[in-house]
Amino acid sequence: MTARHVLLIQGHPDPAARHLGHALADAYAAGAQEGGHEVRRVPVAQLAFPLLRSQQEWEAGPLPEGLQQAQDDIRWADHLVLFFPLWMGAMPALLKGFLEQVARPGFAFGRQQGGAPFAHKGLTGRSARVVVTMGMPALVYRWYFRAHSVKSLERNVLGFVGIAPVNETLIGMVGNLRPGDADSWLAKLRRLGRSAG
Repeated sequence: MTARHVLLIQGHPDPAARHLGHALADAYAAGAQEGGHEVRRVPVAQLAFPLLRSQQEWEAGPLPEGLQQAQDDIRWADHLVLFFPLWMGAMPALLKGFLEQVARPGFAFGRQQGGAPFAHKGLTGRSARVVVTMGMPALVYRWYFRAHSVKSLERNVLGFVGIAPVNETLIGMVGNLRPGDADSWLAKLRRLGRSAG
């Protein structure tokens, strides 16, 4: 198996405490290193950046200085893994704001010569996995709610900039996980990390 560049994007907005998503990211990182892959991390909660407030700012405003390394890491990566808790049916606002900031025209996509705006996908050749924790049963989210926010992330953000394929790991009922259940999920993420899948 070819070694890959793996970027873990930790989207939990709490900068002070460790949560299940942090342990899952650590397990994935350990597996990836065992598999011979290089690993970098972006802890979104530790970054300082404003929210975008206009199309003009998004298209032509400067990238906040604190996010240049994140863009460099995304450019470096072959495979991205996003970790976040489901809050009010979607990713936390801080992670959404981060993605809006880093996925700028000229980096994540652009205009092809003589083509339509945003026709060129700037991040092709990369795959991704989305790891989401939630309080409800994962089957309810997947089948009743049709995993709408994760599908939107996969289609309207990651797919829009050329990242494919995108796989997902949905972990439900996290408030009621028994120690054995948590250990099983950690072992699964470690296995996924070994193959950088």
